[in-house]
Amino acid sequence: MKRRMWLAGALAALLLAAPAKADTGVIIRTTGGLPVLQVLCLLPTTCTVVGALDGTVGQVFLVTTPLPLQTFLGLLPGLTGFVDAEVNQVLNLVGGLNLLPAPIPSTLMSDRSSVPYGGTNVWNSYANQTATGIVEVQTAQTAFNVTGTGVVADIDTGVDPGHPALQGVLLAGYDFTRNQPGGSEMTDLNPSDFPTFPPQSCATCQPATVNQSTAAVLDQSTAAVLDGSPYAAFGHGTMVMGIIHLVAPTAQLLPLKAFHADGTAALSDILRAIYYGVQNGANAINMSFDIKTSSTELQKALDYANQQGVMCAASAGNDGVQEIVYPAALQSDVMGVASTSDQDTRSSFSNYGNAIVWVAAPGEAIVSTYPFSSYAAGWGTSFSAPFVSGGAALLHNLRTTFVQSQAATAVAHAVPLVDSGMGNGRLDLCLTLEAVTAASCPQDYSVSATPSTATITAGQQANFTVSAMPLHNSTQTVTWSCTGAPPQATCAVSPSSVTLDGKNAATATVTLTTMARGFSLPLALPRYGPPLQPWWPLVACFAWLAVPVLLWAFSRASRPRRPGLAATAGLLAVSLCTYSCGGYGTPPPPISPTLSSMALNPTTVNGGSSSMGTVTLSGPAPAGGAAVTLTSSSTSTATVPASVTVAAGASSATFTVSTSAVTTSTPVTISASYVGVTQTASLTVVPQALPTLSTLTLNPTSVTGGVQSSTGTVTLSGPALAGGAQVLLSSDNVAANVLSSVTVAAGASSATFTVTTNAVTTSTPVTISASYAGVTKTASLAVAPQALPTLSTLTLNPTSVTGGAQSSTGTVTLSGPAPAGGAAVTLTSSSTSTATVPASVTVAAGASSATFTVSTSAVTTSTPVTISASYAGVTKTASLTVAPPGTPAGTYTLTITGTSGNLSHSITVQVTVN
Repeated sequence: MKRRMWLAGALAALLLAAPAKADTGVIIRTTGGLPVLQVLCLLPTTCTVVGALDGTVGQVFLVTTPLPLQTFLGLLPGLTGFVDAEVNQVLNLVGGLNLLPAPIPSTLMSDRSSVPYGGTNVWNSYANQTATGIVEVQTAQTAFNVTGTGVVADIDTGVDPGHPALQGVLLAGYDFTRNQPGGSEMTDLNPSDFPTFPPQSCATCQPATVNQSTAAVLDQSTAAVLDGSPYAAFGHGTMVMGIIHLVAPTAQLLPLKAFHADGTAALSDILRAIYYGVQNGANAINMSFDIKTSSTELQKALDYANQQGVMCAASAGNDGVQEIVYPAALQSDVMGVASTSDQDTRSSFSNYGNAIVWVAAPGEAIVSTYPFSSYAAGWGTSFSAPFVSGGAALLHNLRTTFVQSQAATAVAHAVPLVDSGMGNGRLDLCLTLEAVTAASCPQDYSVSATPSTATITAGQQANFTVSAMPLHNSTQTVTWSCTGAPPQATCAVSPSSVTLDGKNAATATVTLTTMARGFSLPLALPRYGPPLQPWWPLVACFAWLAVPVLLWAFSRASRPRRPGLAATAGLLAVSLCTYSCGGYGTPPPPISPTLSSMALNPTTVNGGSSSMGTVTLSGPAPAGGAAVTLTSSSTSTATVPASVTVAAGASSATFTVSTSAVTTSTPVTISASYVGVTQTASLTVVPQALPTLSTLTLNPTSVTGGVQSSTGTVTLSGPALAGGAQVLLSSDNVAANVLSSVTVAAGASSATFTVTTNAVTTSTPVTISASYAGVTKTASLAVAPQALPTLSTLTLNPTSVTGGAQSSTGTVTLSGPAPAGGAAVTLTSSSTSTATVPASVTVAAGASSATFTVSTSAVTTSTPVTISASYAGVTKTASLTVAPPGTPAGTYTLTITGTSGNLSHSITVQVTVN
């Protein structure tokens, strides 16, 4: 009673208080529930109850008050069951150092071929990107037979619910910014902002900047609208969802829209999303955001998720410093995730420190789904965290009772990193899943190189240390190679191979040796002359000394007291002559090698298909080669040649294992024998299933009538049986024509055909149909009338050459196909004494580009030349640098590859030659 009287008195005292500013949101926790808050907020001048934040728990509420904050907080201790209160702060996804590289790499998302993934077709740049190989997505899925189960929730900007890659696994979700069902971020778009609405996907467009950390494949007009304040974070949620789906393609995705398209969100909506996800079946929650201010209620919400067995992951932030951010710092409830490069180094923008980082994952140029049924590449820890969240769905696939602490322990089995403050290392899904089950991934290894860049002057060397880290107790031998060295330079790796011990990294040194640039060409030995041996000058020197000694000795031969001197001098001369002519030192015969191993790839085939066998000797084969005898344990199932010969000097050879159709799975042992040593390998031959028609695709999907054709591809669900599979074809419009059928060859799973077109006066849609075994697939082709193209670009490759020794290839590109008769493009050079070009180059009718050669002359100093191309009133230019002999200045990318049997991993480093 006294408490109620005190509260009534306080309210009466506040009746005359006028609001001084906009209402303040306050998050209140009370065990008294909603009724006590309604009593407190009887008067609007005191506060207004917005609603509960914790769903069915009923203890956390959001209220707004016009009162000064400290005044209002002073009223709360009088509430029945009052626990705590905090201000409803605002979060922001935008900011940090995760910036797009400038310019955007030309190869980014360049492979847009369609491949099946997760029950639908996606871009190959998405399904098979570098990051998935680094964390071993496909290897883990195959080795443990998991593709993800359960529900993964993402608290974000929402999702494009119509994206084709996410169909079948996307749940409706909830929009907390509008308090309505459905987690679509498309509702944030204002149609009047766009020249065409809704914007259309553009599979042929180059990636364009849509915010500081994302390049999307969109037309430039749409990208320009999105690259602004109202849409600074638009697409973020769709991208994060796409990465989760990439790791766990059969897990269900729950979009929880708490962020607006501009990247802002209220803490209260974040809390609502956490409780909603837990209470609506989420097994994992992804949080690709961070705040620097701690929140009691955020921790309690995540404590609640932990108690309910929900696994959580959050990004570590993109300020590039060691700092404390939330929720990543709440390590008893959340796995904080930092970002790494493809070289397993900390991304320059990634926060670090073991207080917030539990594990790291790739976060640079990560390709994912993007609104408008498109794709984008992103940089940031936001795109690292979903690799861990997707991994949680794979863990759930193995054990449905998995909880946060168990997931964190499994994820902690990671690849060690050189950089400090990166938690337990870089995520490896094979190591994660191996930690909780008896199965394991095949032996493998990862490669890295330090430093990742170097700058030298022509004539100097650049050294890199390349490492092979064994994975899954690998003990393979890794053979190194180096490609991409600039002109007049060599790249070598020492030692050329390393053998892994299953635990520790094995290193080698990569040396790039460049040649200094001079003012004249160096004196060269005859092109086919024998190499100058290092001991020849020394032999010549002794020979010249021996001649006068020999003459002097013979002139005094009549003196009886010096009979030995002449003999000694003569013996020396004869010895030098004999040594220089090869009279001494016959090398010992080489040691005969033995049979080291025999391998098959693949080890399981459909009957009627073949496998490739490889025999490997312990050393180079002797002169005449080494004939290795081959046998099969079941010649009715699998046959091999009687023998295979390893060529002289080589250490391995390959052969084909042919198989016959079988009705049941049949094991066969293939044996290889050489000089008393026999090695075997097992092959499983399985029955071949009748495939069905899976897809029909056209490339391109828009052509110019009468000028361009399109290539159609029919794909079966598996290899065609003996005799092949005849797929019927048809077109519904004479604007495009196809053959009556196309045959998928026996053993193949796809075949291509040509769609020819006729000239049209207006844009004409055509439907191409393919039918096989009762299944019909269709694809649409747009046939457009021909328009006169313009000159679009002029490029040179390379842009720096050695004068007189190298030429450059020029490419002129039109904005569209050349008309009948072709398009003659005029060419000129600003310095014909240094670089010359043809008077013109013709782009053939129907083509859009043509190449020509830029010939150069020797120069004594580096000389710039401008090459010009003109067509239909448009002129484009490109610059060429003609350098004197030696390694040209420029930035070069070396690719260092470690190969072991069928495994091959590469790493790149950059060298700038001044």
